[in-house]
Amino acid sequence: MNGLLCASIVTVSAGTVTAADAHQKNAGQSAKQELHLNLHSEPPTLDPGLGEDNISFAIIRATFDGLTRAGADGQIYPSAAEKIDISDDLKTYTFHLREAKWSNGDRVTATDFEYAWKRVLDPLTASNYSYQLYAIKNAEKVNRGEAKVDDVGVKALDDKTLQVTLEAPTPYFLQLTAFPSYYPVNKRVVETNEKWAYEVSTHVGNGPFKLESWNHKEELVLAKNPTYWDKDSVKLDKIHFSMVEDEYTEFMMFENGEIDWAGAPLSYLPSEEIPAIRTAGDLKTQAFAGTYWYKFNTEQAPFNNAKIRKAFAYAVNRQSLIDDVLQTGQLPATAVVPATMSLKKGGYFTDNDVATAKKLLAEGMKELGITKLPPITLSFNLSEGHKKIAEDIQRQWKKNLGVDVQLVSKEWKVYLDDLHEGNYQIGRMGWLADYNDPINYLELYKDKDGGNNDTNWENPKYKALLDQSNTEKDPVKRKAILTEAEQILMDEMPLMPLYFYTYAWVQDEKVKGVVIDGLGYVDYKWADFTE
Repeated sequence: MNGLLCASIVTVSAGTVTAADAHQKNAGQSAKQELHLNLHSEPPTLDPGLGEDNISFAIIRATFDGLTRAGADGQIYPSAAEKIDISDDLKTYTFHLREAKWSNGDRVTATDFEYAWKRVLDPLTASNYSYQLYAIKNAEKVNRGEAKVDDVGVKALDDKTLQVTLEAPTPYFLQLTAFPSYYPVNKRVVETNEKWAYEVSTHVGNGPFKLESWNHKEELVLAKNPTYWDKDSVKLDKIHFSMVEDEYTEFMMFENGEIDWAGAPLSYLPSEEIPAIRTAGDLKTQAFAGTYWYKFNTEQAPFNNAKIRKAFAYAVNRQSLIDDVLQTGQLPATAVVPATMSLKKGGYFTDNDVATAKKLLAEGMKELGITKLPPITLSFNLSEGHKKIAEDIQRQWKKNLGVDVQLVSKEWKVYLDDLHEGNYQIGRMGWLADYNDPINYLELYKDKDGGNNDTNWENPKYKALLDQSNTEKDPVKRKAILTEAEQILMDEMPLMPLYFYTYAWVQDEKVKGVVIDGLGYVDYKWADFTE
């Protein structure tokens, strides 16, 4: 997959990073500056400390601003920070904040960042993205309850200066500070109402847009935030998000002019319409760092056996799934880490290896002492696209292994809760990179109780290799360590990768400036309509 390059860092050398003009200026601005889009489902939360899905992140990115932000050119720039000083040993970052306000008029301070980061790391918050902050000194210990929250290496020196100490030099740290888990929250607002992020009347952000209305499961509207420090770069007056789950209905809304964009990154195109859309020349596609996979619950029979897990993984023809069902140029995944940051060219197993799959299934059943598999259920969240994929995999497993699999679909939030609680056997999920480094994928399965693991799988050697990679400064040796770790992951197969992502969508050609970066995240800060 020829994925786009990830957002690059302005600098990781000692010295000072200053703000740059990151946005694209669009000439001929139209009088119409209201964008109409569709969300495939209701965002589970608009709290940057608790968000964990691309729909929530899209709204959070629009309503919040981190110390850094990816610009329209894909590079990382200071944003809420005006200047960044980096120490000679690359372990201390000093962020000098610009003068900015929250959407309620409060001043944005360094304390808001310190409070937000410590809140994410506090075990009581139960943030599934807390590990994103582990580069910070003592962050992991605090999150595991082995140190006090005040021991975290982040401190507001004054209202406009935030000092951060890292465990070790982290070359992608400025990418991390652009991620929602690093966004600030208004301490006073959060402490007075634990449900502050779920209603318009209490939601407060510091981003380009503010929450104007939210009719749950029907419509969400964002309006330009007049208190945003860079409001002159924001051209849109409003963004209207409808919430229609059916892909065909959404596509008809686009055809009828009710919305300006249909499909990725916040929804899907109906697969049966894709050939006609492509023929008409209207299909937009973009590869990015993302992997679609199925997770196994390794504590539920028969998937407590690695050979059976591998049998199910090997018995899938990924290329036919792509050619016959997906149809938008994805690549078969025989590894977890996507091609943009690949560790082993060609992956770790052969696609559609039915003979080996049958052999492994028989061996695994013998090891479990069973002659017949128990009932097997494949779960996925409501989506015509996920359903079609599941139906194709169901058919392949029946044909290649003789296994009957029941399909179960659930509303997104219910599905996520069940996955996290282990109420599933096989469940679909995908991962879009937060930064362009293999560790972002491999660390998901480091700990059994990790926020996004869900498989209940853990391996001591795997954990040790990931720890070793964090201290290895030689990039060649580090890659070898991570490759060995990914080999373990694919040998034990707690998850089965299916394909590497591409986005596919249609849009009104007058819509300009929507930024979809190489990691698959969308930012509407610079969007506008032009004639």
